[in-house]
Amino acid sequence: MIPEEWRRAEIAIIGLGRSGRSAAVLLARAGARVYVSDAGSSGALEGAAAELRPQGIAVELGRHDIARVAGASLVVASPGVPPGSPPLVAAREAGVPVVSEVEVALRFLGTTRFIAITGTNGKTTTTALAGHLLLTLGHDAVAAGNIGTPLAEVALLPRHPAWVALEVSSFQLHDTPGLAPAVGVLTNLSPDHLDRYASVAEYFADKALLFRNAVSSSRWVVNRDDVEALRMSAPAAGERRHFSIAGRDADAWYDRPADTLVVLARPLLPRRELELIGDHNVANALAATLAVAIGDPGHRTPESWSRLAAGLRSFRALPHRLEIAGEHDGVLWINDSKATNVGSTLVAVAGMTRPTVLLLGGRHKGEPYTALAEPLRRFGKRVLAFGEAAPLIEQDLGGLVPVERLGASFTGVIDRAREIAEPGDAVLLSPACSSYDMFVNYEHRGAEFRRLAADEPLRRGTA
Repeated sequence: MIPEEWRRAEIAIIGLGRSGRSAAVLLARAGARVYVSDAGSSGALEGAAAELRPQGIAVELGRHDIARVAGASLVVASPGVPPGSPPLVAAREAGVPVVSEVEVALRFLGTTRFIAITGTNGKTTTTALAGHLLLTLGHDAVAAGNIGTPLAEVALLPRHPAWVALEVSSFQLHDTPGLAPAVGVLTNLSPDHLDRYASVAEYFADKALLFRNAVSSSRWVVNRDDVEALRMSAPAAGERRHFSIAGRDADAWYDRPADTLVVLARPLLPRRELELIGDHNVANALAATLAVAIGDPGHRTPESWSRLAAGLRSFRALPHRLEIAGEHDGVLWINDSKATNVGSTLVAVAGMTRPTVLLLGGRHKGEPYTALAEPLRRFGKRVLAFGEAAPLIEQDLGGLVPVERLGASFTGVIDRAREIAEPGDAVLLSPACSSYDMFVNYEHRGAEFRRLAADEPLRRGTA
């Protein structure tokens, strides 16, 4: 399972997050010598280090031993470590291969079949849907990867699942040369991560690595409505299937007049029975169902179609992805904290059908916010700009839509939204920014939104 060239020296793992820890344990159990380093030194990291050291894993916190990394046989990079960080630069200069934790885990999961999902937006929901549908069909299946469960954790299970729905980010694709999925899914493409990539072309180039191991037997699911996705997938060998919410010319499509999702020429279920907000989630459901359906001939029997429809009916929105956080005094509060780029927020705003107070802000990721102006003109009641990006949001959208610039108090943002919103309105947290100026991560931001949204009505009820 471990190539001999990986055994000639230590394997260095950069980053002691969840994926780094899982990879370290997996490699150590396979007999490799493992060194893990992390520039941080928090209590949580100290606790993780204390768990790893008794397993014979060398751990260093607060710094990276650059010479030690350069002398490794392999370097495993955590997704959050930028390619320009000193240990990764030193590894490349020394000719040491740099791979992802996903690449390591693939070596241990030889009989598992993968549906690999990437794209700018929708990949997490599509991954969760695909995993849910595989389970509904009766498979031993999990959703893993960038969705939150490292693939190395799956490889550590006593029994490996038959199927994995695998979300892969552009960063992971960059360092996972061994990925050859049973089905690959490209949800869509738009500019993102321009705080880490020098250009959109560079970002797209990493996304295109989904197709790097394409052969004639490969199967791909691609968004018919996305010109860039079609262009990227066109040269790839294998069978291409398409999904669309804009027309009938696809293998999976939304029959809007009949309000029905259609897959492989079969009406699957009415749209009203899919309990997810927005057209983009119809697209996600079509992509996931199509990917699962073409993954194996046994997934297309009459019984399987019935189970797939039941699986779509029973699926619920993931936390922080257009999640209904509650309705208080006639105002619907919607938590879309996972929307960390303009494209995601654009999709969320376009799906709104109520007058909407949009909470927009955080740490800027390099994209202009002007693309949000047109959909905001339809249902946007007010934009509350907050955090580090507030001045840029005001600059881009002020004069086009009503914008109010606030500071770095999230409690103050929620209080102001409550003052503005009236019965029948919605308050939408869809920030189009990363959370790191004010929160630990987007989950922390979303949890605070849920708590604060419910806090004031509860206080009034006990007054």
